[in-house]
Amino acid sequence: MRERRSTMLGAGMAMGLLLAACGGTASQATPSPSARPSGTLTVLAAASLTEAFTQIGNQLQARNPGLKVRFSFAGSPTLVTQIQQGAPADVFASADQANMEKVVSGGFNATTPRIFAHNRLEIAVHAGNPKHIRSVYDLTNPGIRVDECAPAVPCGSYATTVFKKAGITVTPVSQEQDVKSVLTKVALGEADAGIVYVSDVKSAGSSVAGVEIPDSLNVVASYPIVELKSAPNPVAARVFIEAVLNSSGQQALERYGFTPVR
Repeated sequence: MRERRSTMLGAGMAMGLLLAACGGTASQATPSPSARPSGTLTVLAAASLTEAFTQIGNQLQARNPGLKVRFSFAGSPTLVTQIQQGAPADVFASADQANMEKVVSGGFNATTPRIFAHNRLEIAVHAGNPKHIRSVYDLTNPGIRVDECAPAVPCGSYATTVFKKAGITVTPVSQEQDVKSVLTKVALGEADAGIVYVSDVKSAGSSVAGVEIPDSLNVVASYPIVELKSAPNPVAARVFIEAVLNSSGQQALERYGFTPVR
């Protein structure tokens, strides 16, 4: 019973993302076939991308033995702070456009961000759904312990939108800095329910179950990716971005519950 299938940016950024999603820009030309990526590639990515990006990274390393892909997965605001403080990284992938706009407005991007996937929210419950949660309205029950992301984290902002659409107030027992922390608390029984992404419920396997949120209440999360201006390994950065956007990368994202853009 799972859904199968954001914050608006300024006009310039929104148009850039639209153009990029429809085919990219001249500044994002695919590297020459002779440009074989090597060395270490550092990717800062939203926590919800952990499983899909790890698979894409492993595939890229298998095709390029001289390349080592290193990931740092965390909440998008945490990653933006790292970029603003000068952390050496080549690629940034956000779970929303608002955090990507902070990177762009600060001049930390080398290319125009490109939307590479979409996601939706779902209620994660403990395996077997012992509290018999059927909808977001059940989350207002004081006997239900609800966990969610902090408001500044994309999954927290999206959850706020869902609750507003439903006309309800939900008081969480805790607010986390990334969506995987919410999922872990539900899986361990420290929370009865949590607002996460469809992709997170799918990646968790049998440790949790998912309760769908209908289209009328749900949101569509758009995920942008960009090469960073200070990238120590720009060739590998561009190759990785293309690997995310090509058919193999899109299949990996779809396998883990994302909606691909192809």
